[in-house]
Amino acid sequence: MPLLEKVLIANRGEIALRVLRACKEMGIQTVAVHSKADSELKHVLLADETVCIGAASSKDSYLNVPAIISAAEITGADGIHPGYGFLAENADFAEQVEKSGFTFIGPTAETIRLMGDKVSAIDAMKKAGVPTVPGSDGPLDTDEERTLKIARRIGFPVIVKAAAGGGGRGMRVVHNEAALINSVQVTQSEAAAAFGSEVVYLEKFLQKPRHVEIQVIADGQGNAIHLGDRDCSLQRRHQKVLEEAPAPGIPQDLRDQVAEACIKACIEIGYRGAGTFEFLYEDGGFYFIEMNTRVQVEHPVTEMITGVDIVKEQLRIASGLPLSYSQQDIVFRGHSFECRINAEDPKTFLPSPGKVTTFHAPGGLGVRVDSHLYDGYTVPPFYDSLIAKIITYGEDRDIALARMAQALDELVVEGIRTNTPLHRDLVRDKAFGAGGVSIHYLESKLED
Repeated sequence: MPLLEKVLIANRGEIALRVLRACKEMGIQTVAVHSKADSELKHVLLADETVCIGAASSKDSYLNVPAIISAAEITGADGIHPGYGFLAENADFAEQVEKSGFTFIGPTAETIRLMGDKVSAIDAMKKAGVPTVPGSDGPLDTDEERTLKIARRIGFPVIVKAAAGGGGRGMRVVHNEAALINSVQVTQSEAAAAFGSEVVYLEKFLQKPRHVEIQVIADGQGNAIHLGDRDCSLQRRHQKVLEEAPAPGIPQDLRDQVAEACIKACIEIGYRGAGTFEFLYEDGGFYFIEMNTRVQVEHPVTEMITGVDIVKEQLRIASGLPLSYSQQDIVFRGHSFECRINAEDPKTFLPSPGKVTTFHAPGGLGVRVDSHLYDGYTVPPFYDSLIAKIITYGEDRDIALARMAQALDELVVEGIRTNTPLHRDLVRDKAFGAGGVSIHYLESKLED
């Protein structure tokens, strides 16, 4: 079966350049769609064809489904890669792409819907044997006494979550019975306004968990593999800042057990493409929280320790080809870190758009830089502030961390402010250096 011949990249920034590189390597032609503000993006300058799809605002361009579909039609593309963010996990978009005669490079719309609804996702995971957080086992209703009984069974503190929520929004921690009913009602109202659905559910609120996730790839033809785990616990406002693979200090038998359950789940739901099972990990227990049905920002750390090109596998699977690997082919070697460099003030975290007067990327053995920056490029104020990912690899965790410290010292970005000073501090932090900090560690550190 032949590969896709021409892929439209429905994204921007570093991930768009990442997809373009994979396509070029495989001999696939590329179409870069862009907003009026993004005509000077690196991947736009390198693509075989470009189409301006609207004004600077995301809703007029990167979220403009008719414009993206039209661009695919006029350029004769046969596949559309959504990257991450924007429309990557939008089931309606995936459905529209397929109905319009193009290949969506990702899971089916049905799978995206299943895993995008937290309640149905948790139910599907339970059926497949994936460990989940103790919770309400479904949505809450108007029966206040039932809600109180559920909370007592789970044990306080509990967290009220919107079924359609994400990105840290649509959730509220409740520490006692007195506050429960009002918190549920407020979260329902907020969820209806923000996500168009007032469905909420309850879960046990874990006090000091780590965020550990497992990367999977499945071909939708009955084959699925895992590529190990990542620790993404260094977060600010539920947004990941620094990631590593593998997650330190987890017993191998437990890793294997949870990874096998994820593979089983992929096969049972007919999963196709790259995906990530996200867990909270505390006191030797894994608790499923959600599945991301797309390529992740932090996928490079997994590529570094496995040698597997995840984006190329996405393209192969979307072309109808089976997985290139069996689980026995996957060998885990060494350790890898990724620092997300954002165009923002390192103390206030306010966005810092503007012209990059100087950009010098670090180098050396075991250093990878995924970035669309170049001297003279202007970072626009309209989009996510991520401008670069510094990734390092080492034979062990200490070497990978030492290389990251050096790489961050070498990095030069002038003309705008970045969060590089924060990363330089984090990679020299004793608690992080020891491994295994919780998801609350960074925010506590920033408050000191």
